[in-house]
Amino acid sequence: MPTIDIVELPTAEKLKLMESLWDSLCMAPVNDIHSPAWHAEVLTERMRRLDAGNERVSSWSEAKERIRNQVKSS
Repeated sequence: MPTIDIVELPTAEKLKLMESLWDSLCMAPVNDIHSPAWHAEVLTERMRRLDAGNERVSSWSEAKERIRNQVKSS
């Protein structure tokens, strides 16, 4: 397999590479992909907070707008 210096690639090429990697991962058998244990811990804690009424809930459109604003300001 050829090696490349990713740091030296133009942004457009980095995006193409990332898309290729993502497409490859999407085709992987489900049994080959495992979440780390801390993912389950975070989800359990968030569900506990949600059930207790201590977690903020947003619609998808509100969340996208909040993310866009964060990206614009950084």
